[in-house]
Amino acid sequence: MDLNLLKKPVITEKSTANAQFNKYIFEVRNDANKINIKKTIEEIYKVKVQKLNTLNVKSKPKVFKGQRGTRSESKRIIVTLKEGNTIDMSGKI
Repeated sequence: MDLNLLKKPVITEKSTANAQFNKYIFEVRNDANKINIKKTIEEIYKVKVQKLNTLNVKSKPKVFKGQRGTRSESKRIIVTLKEGNTIDMSGKI
């Protein structure tokens, strides 16, 4: 188990709306896999994970104050918990 797999929780309007369905979104390292992420989340938050979905967010070109650049690539994971489990997003990480 590697505690550094999880970078941060994704707190957006859409992700907080999914919390009522026991779905939580985290940004993870690009080399993380589902098995290691499941073990890490279950150990940190003391919950049972039902399903994991991964999203690879590709980089895209952006212009900021006249300077061209690209957003960095990232990997996100949607964690669906078993019934009766919840994660307090205001704590840990």
